[in-house]
Amino acid sequence: MKLKDLYQKAIEIGIKCDLRGEKEIKKILENEKKKYEQLSDKEKKYFDTDRLFNPYADSRLLVGEPEQEVKTALCGIDMEVAEVLLAYLLNRDRGRGIDLIISHHPEGRALAQLSEVMALQIDLLIAAGVTPSVAEQLMGKRMEEVARRLLPVNHNRTVDVARLLGLPFICLHTPADNCVVRYLSDLFEQKKPETLKDVIEILEELPEYQKAREQGAGPKILSGAEKSRAGKIYVDMTGGTEGSKDIFEKQAAAGISTLVGMHFSEEALEKAKKANLNVLVAGHMASDTLGLNLLLDQVEKETGEKLEIIAISGFERIRHLS
Repeated sequence: MKLKDLYQKAIEIGIKCDLRGEKEIKKILENEKKKYEQLSDKEKKYFDTDRLFNPYADSRLLVGEPEQEVKTALCGIDMEVAEVLLAYLLNRDRGRGIDLIISHHPEGRALAQLSEVMALQIDLLIAAGVTPSVAEQLMGKRMEEVARRLLPVNHNRTVDVARLLGLPFICLHTPADNCVVRYLSDLFEQKKPETLKDVIEILEELPEYQKAREQGAGPKILSGAEKSRAGKIYVDMTGGTEGSKDIFEKQAAAGISTLVGMHFSEEALEKAKKANLNVLVAGHMASDTLGLNLLLDQVEKETGEKLEIIAISGFERIRHLS
């Protein structure tokens, strides 16, 4: 498939899986178009035109010609300088024919813009019953914090290496995270687990979590017990990075009983415990792997073309669609 088709299809799938709904995403894209049209010619020079069709600032085609054909990709969760050099060596010394590097976590301008996608969390919190003003103010503060933290980062380090070695490079973050949140939310809604033990068992029916458990990194209960009632489950796995550490009491007040996330910082965990929430960590690499697998499955299904994937950096290609 062409590189541009893979990129655009991945964004389309991310939109379809977005819990906010396609109508809300259309509104966001229309606002970006209005914003662009009101800019002066000088300001348009700096506008990221991908925003006109891609609502996820942390997912971008970073290096490569859009018309290039892609058959084989080196794909991983974190693709940094070492992985880019490996792709070059695999091509030079092993003749692997790698056409593209796919990273889940963002690099380049996508990393610099990571805080922007956290607005997604505001909408999901409101949909779960958190008061809009509370969600906006708490998450707004956290978004500013993340933006400041990213300011001094050397965003383009890995991108520069890929460019100099002539290796196309793409990162697909929120689209894959949307896939795993949609999938797990639907799964819990369908199976209606009664206890935290039931939640763990549902997760461990999936090969990504089975393999994570084999490697000592499977799903774990951080707050609550196996026999604790699951109640209303909130899958917290999309929207850039960890949200506000002051949101947990508001989630409990909204009727949420159990949080299922990829990871929780110590501070976040302590505050969730104080709010009397059950906390279950599904696993970071396993959840990212599941999301990326679901995204790639759907890309292949909708384009009718299969990619040869060489998996690395915590990723394993597992097809869920036959």
